[in-house]
Amino acid sequence: MGKALIIGAGGVASVVVHKCCQNPDVFEEICIASRTKEKCDALKAKLDGGRTKIQTAQLDADNTDEVIALIRSFQPDVVINVALPYQDLSIMDACLATKVHYVDTANYEPPDTPKFEYKWQWAYREKFEQAGITALLGSGFDPGVTGVFCAYAQKHHFDEIHSIDILDANGGDHGYPFATNFNPEINIREITANGRYYEDGKWIETAPLSVKQTYDFDQIGPKNIYLLYHEELESLAVNIKGLKRIRFWMTFSDNYLNHLKVLENVGMTSIEPIKFEGQEIIPLHFLKAILPDPASLGPRTKGKTNIGCIIRGVKDGKEKTYYVYNVCDHQEAYAEVGSQAISYTTGVPAMIGAMLILQGVWKKPGVYNVEEFDPDPYMDALNKHGLPWQEELSPVMLDEVK
Repeated sequence: MGKALIIGAGGVASVVVHKCCQNPDVFEEICIASRTKEKCDALKAKLDGGRTKIQTAQLDADNTDEVIALIRSFQPDVVINVALPYQDLSIMDACLATKVHYVDTANYEPPDTPKFEYKWQWAYREKFEQAGITALLGSGFDPGVTGVFCAYAQKHHFDEIHSIDILDANGGDHGYPFATNFNPEINIREITANGRYYEDGKWIETAPLSVKQTYDFDQIGPKNIYLLYHEELESLAVNIKGLKRIRFWMTFSDNYLNHLKVLENVGMTSIEPIKFEGQEIIPLHFLKAILPDPASLGPRTKGKTNIGCIIRGVKDGKEKTYYVYNVCDHQEAYAEVGSQAISYTTGVPAMIGAMLILQGVWKKPGVYNVEEFDPDPYMDALNKHGLPWQEELSPVMLDEVK
């Protein structure tokens, strides 16, 4: 069917590689590229010998010319970007120059400003259209599957959607006093930013982690959830017609938040450079270096994740509520692909997005978020490839935020 260039070699990339190799009819050949070629070679050594042919390459994804050169030599049909969000634009530029389809899991973020916005990538719409290639943005879980869930609800369950609450619960325990489940830099920047939600045509800001509720999650139990801003809110507010409100919630333990507050108070979460023993360092980069690598958490993480959307609207003139979600087991994910559920729930959808493009199912020139395509083939693929979803027709709703 085709060839995929996978840029990145962390926990999510490892899941993408495993899943591509489980689908050799679609992914006949892959190339794993990263700044650290040894990580790519280690993945290749684990999975070599199957029907998917594997190559590796050393790559600085910040350097568009290097990405172009690698694309020209490997000649992939699609590039799966599971590197850092800072590198989205350099990789998109390389895809444009070589007319190759593009998939990522997180929106572009300027390295020096913790901003989660699609405007930089949406600005590429016309260029991708003219080049006749598809850019699929945010094909992870959130963003990604959560957008597909909303599109599926809109197609099959509602005439109008009025409110969406996206709930992301991690009931996993890795045993460390403090560690982040994905890139510490991205994780901490996300959490320490102001919360924000969309209501009646405008964005309402909240102080970081100042809005809290408790929700009883299937297979996890009651957890404290906090209102955050998350990038899929921006695209869903535009793409789900008639939407009056959308919010995003994530679980954090008291222990995690206490550690984070102390680190913030002493300046360790800052992205402002400081001088240290004659060198300039960014405190958050230093913190990232001393925290456990998220990829190392897999073997020691027990418990489950539960991520989904609670949706309210109207069907046939009547009020209706609907909850669609996935539960993923950390240990089962690790047994299958050697990564915990946080990486698994992001990596599987990245493979699915690339697969639908290669199959010609989700292929149209331009730049799109996942909810702009037909959700049905993606929803089917989730059930087939390890992220089965469940639904409830009368879920417990969240409180209003005053």
